[in-house]
Amino acid sequence: MNNERSVSQSLALAREQITADEAALLLLEVLDRPRSWLYAHGESVLPADAEARFRGLVARRAAGEPVAYLLGRRGFWTLGLTVTPDTLIPRPETELLVEEALARLDPGAPARVADLGTGSGAIALAIASERPLAQVVATDRSEAALAVARDNALAHGLGDRVECRAGDWFAPLSGERFDLVASNPPYIADGDPHLGQGDLRHEPPSALASGADGLDAIRAIAAAASEHLVAGGWLLLEHGFDQGPAVRDLLLAAGLDAVATVPDLEGRDRVSLGRRPVV
Repeated sequence: MNNERSVSQSLALAREQITADEAALLLLEVLDRPRSWLYAHGESVLPADAEARFRGLVARRAAGEPVAYLLGRRGFWTLGLTVTPDTLIPRPETELLVEEALARLDPGAPARVADLGTGSGAIALAIASERPLAQVVATDRSEAALAVARDNALAHGLGDRVECRAGDWFAPLSGERFDLVASNPPYIADGDPHLGQGDLRHEPPSALASGADGLDAIRAIAAAASEHLVAGGWLLLEHGFDQGPAVRDLLLAAGLDAVATVPDLEGRDRVSLGRRPVV
């Protein structure tokens, strides 16, 4: 009996378990083909080894593994980044943090920038790619995540301007001050039911949850920020949609001024920021 399947047949079967877009991405990964290839080769027969690999990826996705981890990459800003289960998966909403950071960095002036809890290096690399005079230090307590960030920096020719250091938040930055500090820290409350749903089940718990109200990491960063900002330097933090008022209070309590919250495209609180006063 001939058990060979065409591309269209294999995709149709996969769509019974996962979305059409996910199925296409996984099949193109197996075949190492561009998306346009699918339109002209729907009736092509899949080689047996490719079919087996595709079925395996579909089964893993159907079981909940994130597509980004299955592919080993995720696009962020203008960059294609390697991601692994050691790193948080970069998300489009974090690009707002990058936009707000860039708005406060003069493209024609040197600047020192810190990205705390860098993960894959997404924020640090996006800023460095847009501000060629900036020197960026990216910190993370996970050595495995830092290895990914370093590889991403080298892949994009940014290894000379993005330095990765191991340690928790400001710990590797003792005695240093920056023009801007950005962070997408964990901000989900411990025990939040969302941690057991969707892609979050597979991402590093330490990059997602932070205390009973989700604000422990933000408290630590805000409290130490003034020691690491130049006069007029900015702190920018991503946070949950309902945490804007609490984060603004923390920034004010830390002695920052010009405190504000910037909503995302859906009008939800997403990024809060404050400035070390200019004396």
